[in-house]
Amino acid sequence: MKIWVKIISLLCILITFSCSKEEVSNNSQEFIKAADMSMLPLIESEGTIYYNNNNIPEDALLTLKNAGCNTIRIRLWHTPTVNQSSFNEVKALAQRVKNQGMKVWLSVHYSDTWADPGNQVKPTAWNSLTFAQLKTQVENYTTTIVNEIQPDIFQIGNEINNGFIFPEGNLASNESQFLSLLASASTVIRANCPSTKIMLHYAGIDGASWFFSKTAAIDYDYIGLSYYPIWHGTDINLLQQTMTLLGQTHNKKVLVAETSYPFTFDWNDWTNNVIGLSNQIHPNYPASPEGQKAFLQQIKNTVKNTPNGLGFCYWGSEWIAFRGTTSTNGSSWENQALWDFNHKVLPAISVFN
Repeated sequence: MKIWVKIISLLCILITFSCSKEEVSNNSQEFIKAADMSMLPLIESEGTIYYNNNNIPEDALLTLKNAGCNTIRIRLWHTPTVNQSSFNEVKALAQRVKNQGMKVWLSVHYSDTWADPGNQVKPTAWNSLTFAQLKTQVENYTTTIVNEIQPDIFQIGNEINNGFIFPEGNLASNESQFLSLLASASTVIRANCPSTKIMLHYAGIDGASWFFSKTAAIDYDYIGLSYYPIWHGTDINLLQQTMTLLGQTHNKKVLVAETSYPFTFDWNDWTNNVIGLSNQIHPNYPASPEGQKAFLQQIKNTVKNTPNGLGFCYWGSEWIAFRGTTSTNGSSWENQALWDFNHKVLPAISVFN
C-alpha cells in the first residue's frame, strides 16, 4: 500500500509541474496587456541599453512588468536566415519572460522569415515534401514547440488572411489543405498542452468575418486582429463593432493582437521609417509622446468595452535605432517604439497598468 501511495504522490507532482500548471493562469481570463519584444535578444546582443522612467539602465522586460504588462509576445521562425527568432533564441527569451512572472505568447510564423498577408513562404526544409509529409512535419514541429516552450498562448501563423505555408496552405487555391494544416497544428497543441490557449490571427477589419467563417470548424480559443491606422483605417468604432460581431458569432475571446503608434515623425537612423506623414495616422492623436499614449489608451478602452474583448498587444515595442544614427539596416520603427531616441521608456507604457 505504501508503494502505491508513493506512486500516486509522484504522479500528482509530475502533473503539477507539467503543462497543467499553466491552466490556472490561463483559465482566469485576466485582461491581457502584452508587448511584442521579439527583437530584444538581437538588440541587446549589439550592446544596446534600455532605461526606465527614472533614466536608470534596466532590463526592458522588468520595466514592462513594473508598468503592469503581463504578457510578452515573441515571434518564432523555423530556420531563419538572419540572426533572430530562432528556436533556441525564442526558448531562452520565453524562459526570461516566465522568470519575470509574465505569460508567453508565441507568434509561430511557420516560415523562415516574416509572414504576413502578402508573404507566407513555406520553410525551406519542407520544400520537397508531399502534402501528407508536410502535415506530419507541421504536427512534429508544433509538438516540439509546445512541449519545450509551453507557451500560454500559441498563435498558429501570423496574419493568415490568405492562409499560411504556401502553396499548400493557400486559402484561395487550396482551402481544404489550409484548413487541414490548421487543424493539424491545433490538434497537437490540445493533445500536448490542453491549457495553452490557441489563437488565429487576422490582419485588419475588412474580410475578417469571411475569414473566421471559413475557420469555424477549427478548435481554437482566441481571435486576434492586427489594427494599424496606416493600413486598416481610422474608424475605431468599426474596429469595436467587428470585434463584437466576431466574438459573439464564434463565441471566442477577441484581442487586438498587434497595434502601434508614433511618438514623433522624426527619425533616429537612416533606415526608412514606415510612418512619417500626418496622413498615415489617426487625426485625433498627434505623433507625440502624449498622442502615442492616448491612442494606446483608446485601444485598451475599446477592447475592454467590447463584450468578448480580452486584451491588446503593442508591436515593435523594443525596436529602437539600435545600430546607430547613420545605420541603413537598423530600425524602420524607432519612432513607434516604447522607448525614445535616448532609449528611455515613454509615457505610453503607463497604459499597461
